[in-house]
Amino acid sequence: MYTKVRDLLALGKENNACILAFDCADVNMIRSVCMGAEKAKKPVIIMLHPSPTYKNILPFGVFAQTTKYFADSVSVPVGLHLDHCGDFDEILTAIHEGFDSVMADGSLLPLDENIAFTRKVVEVARNFGVDVEGELGHVGVAMESDDFSKKEFFTKPDEVTRFTEETGVTSLAVSFGSAHGLYKFPPKLDIDHLIELRNATETPLVLHGGTGIDDDQLKAAFANGINKINIGTEFYMLNTRLNKEFYADETQAPYTFPAYIQPVLTDYIAKRLELCTVEL
Repeated sequence: MYTKVRDLLALGKENNACILAFDCADVNMIRSVCMGAEKAKKPVIIMLHPSPTYKNILPFGVFAQTTKYFADSVSVPVGLHLDHCGDFDEILTAIHEGFDSVMADGSLLPLDENIAFTRKVVEVARNFGVDVEGELGHVGVAMESDDFSKKEFFTKPDEVTRFTEETGVTSLAVSFGSAHGLYKFPPKLDIDHLIELRNATETPLVLHGGTGIDDDQLKAAFANGINKINIGTEFYMLNTRLNKEFYADETQAPYTFPAYIQPVLTDYIAKRLELCTVEL
């Protein structure tokens, strides 16, 4: 059943648990997330990363309506969220086309500019009942740098308090040892630093860069203030591998592809959702 992201975050916070969120790029991925959540009997969030490539596959409005259609076909809560977006006009387009949760990513801006940008998005989004996730700190790209592991790039607790109070965000992505993509070496989350961040605000906190972090570290993060985790790379990689396998046989009929890919993606989602301890 289609559910607001704010309600899913509240569910996570009430249960001292985390809601998993998966980036999707096509209909098969969207439907498989919904079916996997139903199989696991767990809540889930479906996200779109607004790169030009993905938007060419499913424009904002098509992605939003597709997600809502499949969400309402299952009995568990399913949310919809626009992932990293630093373009104000693009965020407005997504809102007008059906997204009721968006990420205003001003993390590359100086603090004052990040606050101003995020607050501007929140002020507009509030008029439409739309949730806004902000980001504070450096959650970089794992393959390009090891900056994510350096404490000077972590989110600062005092800035968390100011940022959340001045912007009014629904949730906040923070940095305490994770990064996007594939890691060059095993990451080590700084749980003590996370606890400082958690103590600085009542706003639900988000972990980006879930691919490649071992489950024990993730569980520790969930138990100490993380209420949403983003997973993209490993899901994309599985989707790509299955596409290659299927279409390597030129005799395959395209209309048989969903029956080939969806059961595998569904099982993957159901397995990953075992990390969520929310009981429905």
